[in-house]
Amino acid sequence: MTNEKITSQQAMELEDKHGAHNYHPLPVVLERGEGVFVWDVEGKRYYDFLSAYSAVNQGHCHPKIVQALIDQSKKLALTSRAFYNDVLGVYEKYVTEYFGYDKVLPMNTGAEAVETSLKLCRKWAYKVKGIPENQAKIVVCDNNFHGRTTTIVSFSNDPDGYGDYGPFTPGFIRIPYDDVDALAEALKDPNVAGFLVEPIQGEAGVYVPSEGYLAATYKLCKEHNVLFMADEVQTGIARTGKMLACDHENVRPDVLILGKAISGGIYPVSAVLADDEVMLVIKPGQHGSTFGGNPVAAKVAMAALDVIKDEKLAERSEQLGQLLRKELNAIQSTMITKVRGKGLLNAIVIAPKNGKEAWDVCLKMAENGLLAKPTHGDIIRFAPPLVITEEQIMECVEIIRRSVQSFE
Repeated sequence: MTNEKITSQQAMELEDKHGAHNYHPLPVVLERGEGVFVWDVEGKRYYDFLSAYSAVNQGHCHPKIVQALIDQSKKLALTSRAFYNDVLGVYEKYVTEYFGYDKVLPMNTGAEAVETSLKLCRKWAYKVKGIPENQAKIVVCDNNFHGRTTTIVSFSNDPDGYGDYGPFTPGFIRIPYDDVDALAEALKDPNVAGFLVEPIQGEAGVYVPSEGYLAATYKLCKEHNVLFMADEVQTGIARTGKMLACDHENVRPDVLILGKAISGGIYPVSAVLADDEVMLVIKPGQHGSTFGGNPVAAKVAMAALDVIKDEKLAERSEQLGQLLRKELNAIQSTMITKVRGKGLLNAIVIAPKNGKEAWDVCLKMAENGLLAKPTHGDIIRFAPPLVITEEQIMECVEIIRRSVQSFE
């Protein structure tokens, strides 16, 4: 069967039989993608309104990014960090200047980048801040989603995230999200070293905090000599209408965590950026990754970041996001109870109707040619590739309207 064309049913059966059951995908089997569109194995075309959880902000199979992958793959793919290569330094200069930091530590996945930032914060706590050994604490927020490693799920409050995975990594204080006073209270503890926060909580359902929250929490961190660590894996790289979601409040994180769209979805690339005072606490042999910063990743990331600026995708995201929310709010339906978001990271909250829920709405939208996925049962995220046009947005709103109203 390896070279034969398979049907959607065969593909789903193969995954069910041979793969771990750690995902529950929508019953659509995709074969090809280009720009804002994806096609299933039977040839049906869909608008992609998830963008691989904001990894393909530049659109599927962007030719410039694909070409960078092909060219470098033919030349040199991996050296490990045991040796220098001729691409990594060029990329490190490019990405640090692009985001305005002294140093970058390259990794592969978002979760790895978060883990890196946690280690970095703790090391800084002991080497620079002077917190007693093994006493450092990091403040996190309720309903966070930073990945699925053992340490990260240790500070999750989602039972699916942490259930049956203990014993857990200590050293974390969880406070309510979007609550400046709660952070002020937590920072009274002199052993707090960092505050890890998503500028917008994506997995929690595109929860946008009150205006001024990021600026106020950043100021508190500065006053208490605590590192402000922004997880921009999903919100960064132009998704919310600025290059970084933190840019909306002119906040420059002490530790910036990037992933997903830094490679345009072509290759696993993530990055942790910080200035020398923080980054240089890690010495040779104290952290690393075989694949992190490999030549292919470096070339792909530079091409992906070029596309963001060359095609003005942050500006496009801001403009089209406003249009999308305006049009979603105009849909006449008792099922849609709330529309929220920033840029092209948006969500609708669905009230069950006649026994139909968000999952049913997503199935109906797929039937009508648009793919999105529910989160937390009653929320549907809408995050199309940023290369989408105004005309396409209007077409998609019509699909959403038709799908939701079919249950009235």
